[in-house]
Amino acid sequence: MAEANWYALWVRSRQEFVTDAELGRKGIEHFLPTVTKVRAWKDRNKSVVFPLFPGYLFVRVPSRSDAFLQVVQTRGAVTLVALVPGFPTPVSPEEIISLKSMLDSGSPVELYPDLQTGAAVRVKRGPLCGAVGMLSRRNDQHRFTVNIELLGRSVSTSILAEDVEQA
Repeated sequence: MAEANWYALWVRSRQEFVTDAELGRKGIEHFLPTVTKVRAWKDRNKSVVFPLFPGYLFVRVPSRSDAFLQVVQTRGAVTLVALVPGFPTPVSPEEIISLKSMLDSGSPVELYPDLQTGAAVRVKRGPLCGAVGMLSRRNDQHRFTVNIELLGRSVSTSILAEDVEQA
Protein backbone atom coordinates (compact mmCIF):
# COMPACT_ATOMS: atom_id res chain seq x y z
CA MET A 1 0.00 0.00 0.00
CA ALA A 2 1.23 3.51 -0.86
CA GLU A 3 2.40 5.76 1.97
CA ALA A 4 -0.15 8.35 3.07
CA ASN A 5 0.91 11.98 2.75
CA TRP A 6 -0.68 15.25 3.76
CA TYR A 7 -1.93 17.48 0.94
CA ALA A 8 -3.49 20.94 0.88
CA LEU A 9 -7.02 20.89 -0.55
CA TRP A 10 -8.35 24.06 -2.14
CA VAL A 11 -12.08 24.43 -1.47
CA ARG A 12 -14.80 26.76 -2.68
CA SER A 13 -15.20 30.07 -0.92
CA ARG A 14 -16.72 29.67 2.55
CA GLN A 15 -17.11 25.91 2.11
CA GLU A 16 -14.31 24.81 4.46
CA PHE A 17 -16.64 23.46 7.16
CA VAL A 18 -18.95 21.74 4.65
CA THR A 19 -16.01 20.00 2.97
CA ASP A 20 -14.51 19.12 6.35
CA ALA A 21 -17.75 17.40 7.41
CA GLU A 22 -18.07 15.55 4.08
CA LEU A 23 -14.49 14.25 4.30
CA GLY A 24 -15.30 12.97 7.79
CA ARG A 25 -18.37 11.13 6.48
CA LYS A 26 -16.20 9.53 3.78
CA GLY A 27 -13.68 8.39 6.39
CA ILE A 28 -10.84 10.43 4.89
CA GLU A 29 -8.30 11.75 7.39
CA HIS A 30 -8.47 15.54 7.32
CA PHE A 31 -7.45 18.61 9.28
CA LEU A 32 -9.12 22.01 9.21
CA PRO A 33 -7.09 24.42 11.34
CA THR A 34 -9.36 27.02 12.92
CA VAL A 35 -9.11 30.09 15.13
CA THR A 36 -11.75 31.74 17.30
CA LYS A 37 -12.10 35.49 16.95
CA VAL A 38 -14.44 37.90 18.68
CA ARG A 39 -16.65 39.76 16.22
CA ALA A 40 -18.54 42.88 17.26
CA TRP A 41 -22.04 43.71 16.08
CA LYS A 42 -24.09 46.75 17.06
CA ASP A 43 -25.81 44.90 19.88
CA ARG A 44 -23.30 42.26 20.99
CA ASN A 45 -19.89 40.62 20.73
CA LYS A 46 -19.69 37.00 19.70
CA SER A 47 -16.91 34.42 19.42
CA VAL A 48 -16.85 33.02 15.89
CA VAL A 49 -14.74 30.12 14.57
CA PHE A 50 -12.89 30.87 11.33
CA PRO A 51 -10.61 28.71 9.16
CA LEU A 52 -6.98 29.66 9.82
CA PHE A 53 -6.28 29.38 6.08
CA PRO A 54 -9.46 30.51 4.30
CA GLY A 55 -10.12 28.37 1.25
CA TYR A 56 -7.89 25.49 2.33
CA LEU A 57 -7.81 22.42 4.52
CA PHE A 58 -5.52 19.42 4.69
CA VAL A 59 -6.15 15.77 3.80
CA ARG A 60 -4.00 12.73 4.43
CA VAL A 61 -4.32 10.13 1.70
CA PRO A 62 -2.16 7.54 -0.04
CA SER A 63 -0.34 8.74 -3.16
CA ARG A 64 -2.64 7.02 -5.64
CA SER A 65 -5.07 8.48 -8.13
CA ASP A 66 -8.28 6.86 -6.82
CA ALA A 67 -7.69 8.42 -3.36
CA PHE A 68 -7.10 11.81 -4.97
CA LEU A 69 -10.26 11.38 -7.02
CA GLN A 70 -12.32 10.55 -3.93
CA VAL A 71 -11.04 13.73 -2.24
CA VAL A 72 -11.68 16.12 -5.15
CA GLN A 73 -15.17 14.65 -5.68
CA THR A 74 -16.11 15.77 -2.15
CA ARG A 75 -18.71 18.54 -1.95
CA GLY A 76 -16.99 21.92 -1.85
CA ALA A 77 -13.59 20.63 -3.02
CA VAL A 78 -11.89 22.31 -5.97
CA THR A 79 -8.49 20.64 -6.35
CA LEU A 80 -5.41 19.46 -4.51
CA VAL A 81 -2.70 22.11 -4.48
CA ALA A 82 0.12 21.27 -6.91
CA LEU A 83 3.36 23.06 -7.74
CA VAL A 84 3.45 21.02 -10.96
CA PRO A 85 0.00 20.81 -12.61
CA GLY A 86 -1.49 17.33 -12.28
CA PHE A 87 0.85 16.21 -9.51
CA PRO A 88 -0.39 17.19 -6.01
CA THR A 89 2.42 18.42 -3.81
CA PRO A 90 2.70 16.81 -0.34
CA VAL A 91 2.86 19.03 2.73
CA SER A 92 5.67 18.22 5.15
CA PRO A 93 4.36 16.08 8.04
CA GLU A 94 6.51 18.17 10.40
CA GLU A 95 4.62 21.31 9.32
CA ILE A 96 1.27 19.65 10.05
CA ILE A 97 2.50 18.35 13.43
CA SER A 98 3.86 21.79 14.34
CA LEU A 99 0.63 23.50 13.27
CA LYS A 100 -1.48 21.07 15.31
CA SER A 101 0.78 21.58 18.35
CA MET A 102 0.55 25.35 18.05
CA LEU A 103 -3.26 25.26 17.85
CA ASP A 104 -3.58 22.67 20.64
CA SER A 105 -1.42 24.80 22.95
CA GLY A 106 -4.22 27.33 23.32
CA SER A 107 -1.85 30.23 22.67
CA PRO A 108 -3.32 32.97 20.49
CA VAL A 109 -2.25 32.64 16.88
CA GLU A 110 -2.23 35.23 14.14
CA LEU A 111 -1.99 34.45 10.42
CA TYR A 112 0.85 36.28 8.76
CA PRO A 113 0.64 36.90 5.05
CA ASP A 114 3.75 36.07 3.06
CA LEU A 115 5.17 39.56 3.50
CA GLN A 116 8.75 40.54 4.18
CA THR A 117 9.88 43.32 6.50
CA GLY A 118 10.42 46.40 4.35
CA ALA A 119 7.79 45.32 1.80
CA ALA A 120 5.41 47.88 0.36
CA VAL A 121 1.93 47.09 1.70
CA ARG A 122 -1.64 48.35 1.40
CA VAL A 123 -4.04 48.30 4.35
CA LYS A 124 -7.12 46.29 3.37
CA ARG A 125 -9.43 46.98 6.34
CA GLY A 126 -9.88 49.18 9.35
CA PRO A 127 -9.51 52.93 9.73
CA LEU A 128 -6.37 52.96 7.55
CA CYS A 129 -8.06 51.09 4.68
CA GLY A 130 -6.42 51.97 1.36
CA ALA A 131 -3.29 53.52 2.88
CA VAL A 132 0.02 52.45 1.35
CA GLY A 133 3.25 52.24 3.31
CA MET A 134 5.99 49.89 4.48
CA LEU A 135 5.80 46.92 6.83
CA SER A 136 8.35 46.76 9.64
CA ARG A 137 8.79 45.11 13.03
CA ARG A 138 9.64 46.61 16.39
CA ASN A 139 9.48 44.89 19.77
CA ASP A 140 7.67 41.84 18.30
CA GLN A 141 4.97 44.04 16.75
CA HIS A 142 4.22 44.71 13.11
CA ARG A 143 4.38 48.37 12.26
CA PHE A 144 2.79 50.18 9.32
CA THR A 145 5.02 53.07 8.32
CA VAL A 146 4.24 55.99 6.04
CA ASN A 147 7.28 57.89 4.82
CA ILE A 148 6.99 61.52 3.70
CA GLU A 149 10.15 61.65 1.60
CA LEU A 150 10.00 65.38 0.92
CA LEU A 151 10.13 66.10 4.65
CA GLY A 152 12.48 63.27 5.52
CA ARG A 153 10.02 62.08 8.16
CA SER A 154 8.13 58.86 8.80
CA VAL A 155 5.25 57.92 11.03
CA SER A 156 4.26 54.43 12.07
CA THR A 157 1.57 52.61 13.98
CA SER A 158 0.98 49.05 15.17
CA ILE A 159 -1.02 46.94 12.76
CA LEU A 160 -2.21 43.35 12.51
CA ALA A 161 -0.43 41.45 9.75
CA GLU A 162 -3.80 40.11 8.55
CA ASP A 163 -4.92 43.69 7.80
CA VAL A 164 -2.30 44.30 5.11
CA GLU A 165 -1.59 42.94 1.64
CA GLN A 166 1.21 43.29 -0.87
CA ALA A 167 0.94 46.70 -2.57
